[in-house]
Amino acid sequence: MLAALFIGNLNAQTNGKDYNKEISFGLKVGTNFSNVYDEQGDAFVANSKFGLAIGGFLTIPIVSIIGVQPEFLFSQKGFQSTGSFLGNKYDFTRTTSYIDVPIFAAIKPSKYLSILIGPQYSYLINQKDEFVSSAFSNQQQKDFANDNIRKNILCLVGGVDINANAFVVGLRAGWDVQTNNGDGTSTVPRYKNYWYQFTVGARF
Repeated sequence: MLAALFIGNLNAQTNGKDYNKEISFGLKVGTNFSNVYDEQGDAFVANSKFGLAIGGFLTIPIVSIIGVQPEFLFSQKGFQSTGSFLGNKYDFTRTTSYIDVPIFAAIKPSKYLSILIGPQYSYLINQKDEFVSSAFSNQQQKDFANDNIRKNILCLVGGVDINANAFVVGLRAGWDVQTNNGDGTSTVPRYKNYWYQFTVGARF
């Protein structure tokens, strides 16, 4: 009941606004459907997994149909795998938590649609590994301190936002491109994340 009243009030306040023409801030929440692949092409089979995606975004119009949209997200990625070891079946799950900062160029052919593409800088903050078999189970977690802003993973992300007044449905696809080591050098990571993202949000 309260949610319905809130939505009705928000619609009343924002009805008729064209967010393509003004700076706006928004919040969103959703899920990543992620996996990894081997850059060297060796045999490596993994299953996709779901993870949380939550954060905020800022839309900045430049001209009537072109703008910039930076975002700041807490984003979980990773993969799952199964196998057999010494006759025992096992399940392995890796969850990697990132701070993702995409910087999108936004093309807005209408007030209801935004087409987005751009680079993303991802900062690994946590990795959790879970190993479960019929014989034993083990869980390990490691935190990472990212005090060097140049130490990140460069990604490429694209997608669309579907806009309905203040409400936004976001669809994204992204993949890792290279690792920036923080000392001016970069490397191509052997195992790269790729993911699909679905979010719902609201502008204020």
